[in-house]
Amino acid sequence: MRDVYIYIAVMALVTYLIRVLPLTLIRREIKNVTLRSFLYYVPYVTLSVMTFPAIIDATGSPWSGFAGFLAAVALAWKGFSLFSVSVAACVLVFIIELFIC
Repeated sequence: MRDVYIYIAVMALVTYLIRVLPLTLIRREIKNVTLRSFLYYVPYVTLSVMTFPAIIDATGSPWSGFAGFLAAVALAWKGFSLFSVSVAACVLVFIIELFIC
């Protein structure tokens, strides 16, 4: 049981340092173009990394989840609305799960 408290303390320390160090070390505006573009894309990459595995694992078969993902990407690329993209992906996953898997 003592190890659990050590693990919690280490996790709290790491989380605190990750949030506080940038505030204390970086006090002025970042002018480096490469670093600014990297920091600009961090939220999008983080969201993608969390969302993609959830899309694949949310269905009964990874293949239907991947097919729904591809359909959503294709429709979004063509400029369809968010609602129509999500409905089309859900319908495709439903059809694949119903008839194929």
